[in-house]
Amino acid sequence: MSKEQRQKAGEWIESPHIQNFIVVLIVINAIMIGLETTNTDYFIHRKFIDILDQGILLIFALEVVVKIYAFRWKFFRDGWNLFDFAIISLSLLPSSGLFSILRTLRILRTLRLIKKIPRLRLIIDAIIVAVPSISWILLLLIMVFYVFAVISTSLFGEEFPVWFGTLGKSMYTLFQIMTLESWSMGIARPVMEKFPHAYLFFIPFILIATYTSMNIFIAVVVNAMNEIHKFEEEKPAIEQAIPAEANEQEEKEESSRFILNDNYILSNKLHDIENEMKEMKALIKKLIEEKERAV
Repeated sequence: MSKEQRQKAGEWIESPHIQNFIVVLIVINAIMIGLETTNTDYFIHRKFIDILDQGILLIFALEVVVKIYAFRWKFFRDGWNLFDFAIISLSLLPSSGLFSILRTLRILRTLRLIKKIPRLRLIIDAIIVAVPSISWILLLLIMVFYVFAVISTSLFGEEFPVWFGTLGKSMYTLFQIMTLESWSMGIARPVMEKFPHAYLFFIPFILIATYTSMNIFIAVVVNAMNEIHKFEEEKPAIEQAIPAEANEQEEKEESSRFILNDNYILSNKLHDIENEMKEMKALIKKLIEEKERAV
């Protein structure tokens, strides 16, 4: 198999027509898997769905095989390619016996749309890039939860043991409050009936945990998206600049080689001239000696 054939296979499998066809198959496959959760006997035969599902899976597998053939080890250097490979590999496992649960995991094929649609891929890439910053935000949030959980357990635990009886219960209740799910009528106001000034606890917690932390989280992700989007826009210019720099470097090296060649030639010329001058000196000296002898 020649390199040219692999290159043509890679260009063909990555062409817009083929990729758009794969996207359509992913959508159709997702709809079919959804139909299997309903009573489809009225409008479509279940056996037909199974056959169509196997056919689509075969096309997905062939796509991965062609990419591996075209790109070889470069295929496994791309995280999105590994994602596709893992999903297709899971789908190819037998879906009976101990592996019956894998039939349900076929719906994961729908996630391949993330790779096929650039805007979705941009969001996921931004979240991955933002993971280190998000980790620090989560650490800060955990510290806030811990401090407020200790305070709430000490203040309200005796009167409201279901919500604040232990540290774990307090953290779970605070998580519910952070999500703003029935926090006022469900938790805060009943607590305020026993502790009228409890709002001095709940309001700061909501401001810190819900609004401040979540806004920081959103800001980090948006900033990462902007950076990735900017990089994608500048990528063509960078790719063009790299060959230009390489050509410039080659020209410098070629020029250096020419200079070295010229220096080498000049050195040889000077050496030849020096030898000729020595011969001329020897000849002149010989002539002078012969003339003196003649006199």
